[in-house]
Amino acid sequence: MTTEHRPVLLNEVLDGLNIQADGIYIDGTFGRGGHSQAILARLNAQGRLFALDQDPEAITVGQALHQADPRFIIEHTPFMHLQKIVEAYQLQGKINGILLDLGVSSPQLDTPERGFSFMRDGALDMRMDTSTGEPVSEWLARATEQDIATVLKTYGEERHARRIAKAIVSARTQKPLTHTCQLAEIIRTAHPAWEVDRHPATRSFQGLRIFTNQELAQIESVLPQALAVLAQGGRLAVISFHSLEDRIVKRFFRDEAKGDPYPPNFPIPASMLNPTVRLVGKAVHPSDAEVAENPRARSAVLRIAERL
Repeated sequence: MTTEHRPVLLNEVLDGLNIQADGIYIDGTFGRGGHSQAILARLNAQGRLFALDQDPEAITVGQALHQADPRFIIEHTPFMHLQKIVEAYQLQGKINGILLDLGVSSPQLDTPERGFSFMRDGALDMRMDTSTGEPVSEWLARATEQDIATVLKTYGEERHARRIAKAIVSARTQKPLTHTCQLAEIIRTAHPAWEVDRHPATRSFQGLRIFTNQELAQIESVLPQALAVLAQGGRLAVISFHSLEDRIVKRFFRDEAKGDPYPPNFPIPASMLNPTVRLVGKAVHPSDAEVAENPRARSAVLRIAERL
């Protein structure tokens, strides 16, 4: 594993997946392969691991791992296509575990050219898959003030979205917005209330990134697909990094564990509710020791469900 990317909640993920040595697993967010390599270490010669990622740089790393270990296969695709990949390999209902490590990876944040970080100056891009889609700079050049404000408020939970959107629209009339530090300075100047220990551009950059990559829609799409391809007793482990992600995962797991949505107090015994999963423990957070070693892990939340 490289030193630039530390897999979050690694031991907790491995334990939660309850890995069988000859099982079939999917890492839906390969990144730089930290979790994947640890899963492979627990598999025998018959075990298999499939990985998905939409980042071309991650695919390059994954292809090298494939050359070194034939038990591993990687596909260049967002995880919202998980079920199609499983069907292509004719593995429906045979998957023993799936991991989804949501959000942006450390290498993406640490590479200025990717445009994810307001701390390092680079092209204002933010696409996880740089081979397709529209960079943030192009969208900001044409978006209305209302549309920008809606994105910052909805996906960044930015309370001052209107004020920041107005500043962005005003600034782009003077000079095209092409770089991260340029946008961060506009937001910093426009933001009326800085939070303690948080850069004023944090929420806005989060909102733009989530919108650009349609991250929440992808999560909503992949969760039912994951359950559909899991074997009985197979487990789905999801790591979230902010409340918008975790809220979707928490509600999905809760509803699937509850079963059919009968009205409250309806005279139906629990045995007839047809739940599809059981929750495995409570939400797991990183230890103080892990946060001290890897501060980016501090907001991580791991939830695990087992297919019934």
